Amino acid sequence: MSSQRHNPDSPKSSEDLALDAARASILDVGWSRTTLTDVARRAGLSRMTLYRRWPQMSALLGDLMTREWVTLVDIDVSTTSHRERLVRGIVGTVRALRANELFTRIVELDPEMLLPYLLERRGRSQELVLDVLAAEITSGQAAGEIRTGEPHVLARALLLAAHGFTLSTQTMVGVDASDDDFAAELAALVERYLAP
Repeated sequence: MSSQRHNPDSPKSSEDLALDAARASILDVGWSRTTLTDVARRAGLSRMTLYRRWPQMSALLGDLMTREWVTLVDIDVSTTSHRERLVRGIVGTVRALRANELFTRIVELDPEMLLPYLLERRGRSQELVLDVLAAEITSGQAAGEIRTGEPHVLARALLLAAHGFTLSTQTMVGVDASDDDFAAELAALVERYLAP
């Protein structure tokens, strides 16, 4: 049975309409210039409908980031090695996130919106990623493919490394180093970190 959220023939919920409208507004004018009134107008909803669901704009942004970015996490279970799944998944997810138009627009216009998730607390997207990584690490340890260590600590260390590659690779790319070079370096880093 397919979910209504992913069924293009089913009507969108008011939550999806609002998140779509918030996304469109951020792409047009950035987060700091987006208002709840603008989101309601774009979504064809009343402001009170939005206020009841999201009393603060930061809650709306959190839900949008979770919806948008969790779909980019890709652990390919068709590969046989758990370590290979993690290497490919982390590199692929970092590249997908860096190419995501919502992410790049926020980094371009409102990078301070990301700071709480880097300096103060983990967000839901990060928690979901950590759960996926820790589960795969646990399975890989049981198969003897991943080194010993507390899976949640290893997962958090990998996420910390991925943060740097996600947010700062563009500052290191130049005539002597391409984006592909850094993807290969991230793959090597993850592979060696997890090797038994």
